[in-house]
Amino acid sequence: VQLVESGGGVVQAGGSLRLSCAASGSVLRIDGMGWYRQAPGKQRELVAIIPSSGGGRPNYADSVKGRFTISRDHAKNTVYLQMNSLKPEDTADYLCNALGVEVSTAGSYRSFGVWGQGTLVTVSS
Repeated sequence: VQLVESGGGVVQAGGSLRLSCAASGSVLRIDGMGWYRQAPGKQRELVAIIPSSGGGRPNYADSVKGRFTISRDHAKNTVYLQMNSLKPEDTADYLCNALGVEVSTAGSYRSFGVWGQGTLVTVSS
């Protein structure tokens, strides 16, 4: 299973961006998807996660509540992150993460946990 992110870029403070992350491969089921970010010299931190279609609400880091919205398109195995009212401190590499079950080449089921390659978001003041 692979994740491909897109949508990063340079934006002025107060602006908006929408990130996308699509899972491809032999995906049987995705149990949860989320966005993390890592700024230079800082540890990776959770931005937002969204559980499986079975229930549960999205969770957000306090720093992005009210500004960011995570959503999923289950049919497309894609997760989005709508980022509004961006601040310079939101500047970071944004990485997508997915947990689920895939079908192996032998036809068996196995769990997976994968990361995308990251998409850079730069917010200028």
